[in-house]
Amino acid sequence: MFTTLSRRTAVLVASSLVVATAGTLAAVRDEMPQPGGAAAQAAGTALLPGADSAVRPRPGEVASCDKAGTNEIVEVPDKGAPDGKRPIWVRRPPGPDSDDLPVLYLLHGSTTTHLDVRDAGVGEALDDQMCRTGVEFVVAAPFGQEVGGSDTEWGDAADGDFAIETFVTEKAIKAVEGDHTRPRQLRAIGGFSMGGYGAAALPLRHPETYAQAVSWAGYFKVDDPSDTFGDNAGAHAPDRLLDKPGVGDIRFMLVEGRNDHTPLQTGSIHGEAERFSKLLRKNDMSVQTMHPKGGHTWDTWVPTFPRAVDFLVEGWTASAAKGG
Repeated sequence: MFTTLSRRTAVLVASSLVVATAGTLAAVRDEMPQPGGAAAQAAGTALLPGADSAVRPRPGEVASCDKAGTNEIVEVPDKGAPDGKRPIWVRRPPGPDSDDLPVLYLLHGSTTTHLDVRDAGVGEALDDQMCRTGVEFVVAAPFGQEVGGSDTEWGDAADGDFAIETFVTEKAIKAVEGDHTRPRQLRAIGGFSMGGYGAAALPLRHPETYAQAVSWAGYFKVDDPSDTFGDNAGAHAPDRLLDKPGVGDIRFMLVEGRNDHTPLQTGSIHGEAERFSKLLRKNDMSVQTMHPKGGHTWDTWVPTFPRAVDFLVEGWTASAAKGG
């Protein structure tokens, strides 16, 4: 499914479409964009104010077109993790690391792990998109479970048993980025199911850390069956954080399968993307939505990667398109 045999050929065809279709992209849209990295070439409208990125697309010309990314499991000491170490799956494109190479952090669901993200072929699929758009980036998926089996909601436990939000927003960034700390404009967060919730909640709680978010099958209210947040649940509800200072320029993409009726404590995931997108628009925030065929599965989510990567590239290349 994720073969790269014809990657360069496909990108050369797609690149010709870029020239023909480059233009201003709407900040909010629900149609599938034409392939070929038009987003990368047309970036620069209502995206990331103040971005100082030097990212410039080279469709079909980056190292990922000829060589697969490399996988690594990084283990970081952390309370509440099995054996006291919390792993992170990291996939890096060929070549040296640098502080102008974007990073996409990915959060898994409540019944899965970082290895499920890896084993779903996410790395190979994103390699293809790096070649197509000409923008390479690091992918990092931390382990979000805790030794007691609680539903962590990617948060810090009110009782102090684990601190996964702190791990993701501090320790994981240090472990993945090392001496090449990225500016927030080049750091994005995404996630699937419970991770889709985390991908919305964490940037709103830490707007100085992330500039873009992609939520696949997420929910945007607190759904906390293990009472991770105790009596402070409201502080972790994305739909109640939109008036927080500093969040106004965060860009969101929300992906929800048309047949996704995964139950929550109250209601289901169905309709959450539309509900949250309306709230974002009401607060004059940038949001794109996508409703592919399918339900709560990788077969629904992975085919949306081309549009999701186009969305991210729009942000990562914003200042370059303006000559910054």
